[in-house]
Amino acid sequence: MGILDGRVALVTGALRGIGAATAKALAHEGALVIVTDKDDPHDFAETLGGLAFQFDVTDEVAWAKAMAFARGAAGGLDILVNNAGFFQMKPLIETTRDEWRRMQIVNVESMFLGAKHAVPLLAERATDLPGGASIINLSSIGGIIGSAGAVPYCTSKGAARIFSKALAMEVAPLGIRVNSVHPGFTNTPLAEEAVVAFAKLTGISVEEGRKQLAHQHPLGRNADPSEIANAVVFLASSKSSFMTGSEVVVDGGMTAQ
Repeated sequence: MGILDGRVALVTGALRGIGAATAKALAHEGALVIVTDKDDPHDFAETLGGLAFQFDVTDEVAWAKAMAFARGAAGGLDILVNNAGFFQMKPLIETTRDEWRRMQIVNVESMFLGAKHAVPLLAERATDLPGGASIINLSSIGGIIGSAGAVPYCTSKGAARIFSKALAMEVAPLGIRVNSVHPGFTNTPLAEEAVVAFAKLTGISVEEGRKQLAHQHPLGRNADPSEIANAVVFLASSKSSFMTGSEVVVDGGMTAQ
């Protein structure tokens, strides 16, 4: 018996990194997981005994179709994990308006679209569930502390943080909880891209960049994606039933310094 038995979860950006680890962890705890990604997620969903829906999180029509799929194929929705996002490291004065806008659209606007279309479905049976329905938004330590060379990214993740708090206030009467998760550097393809960008920006080797970023955490290492997924599972379950509008920081002590 898992702590999420009988619940239906939808995870965006679920084919790699934290998204994939989260989909696995939710399925392990008994949830029926709808695996979504801009690339074809069917093979991965099959390994989890879940469902697959391929779509672009920046497309509002596709979000409406995803909710119709959840209703038709799974009978409803209880957990939404807004995980899809991307990272770019570049000096602000070299950043184009299109690059800035793309960061906000993918990292923030997709959460707005997801919540807008998921809330009515989540509300349908939220009050019948122990702990209610749950929206978990993946932010970052970049939503709490700033970083040179990552102004658009930090802006987007700061927006995700306050979006989660404001939405939590709005949907609490419906039995829906909304929380954000703020990972430190995690061993994912996205983090490796950040390492390469950091090394290029600072003029050091990629290996030295990898070491420097890892040692910014007092625990002396990056996170494993499963360690972030565990926080998501907790927030999705009734074990966090009195938490909404909270920010769960999983960063090896990085922001405690």
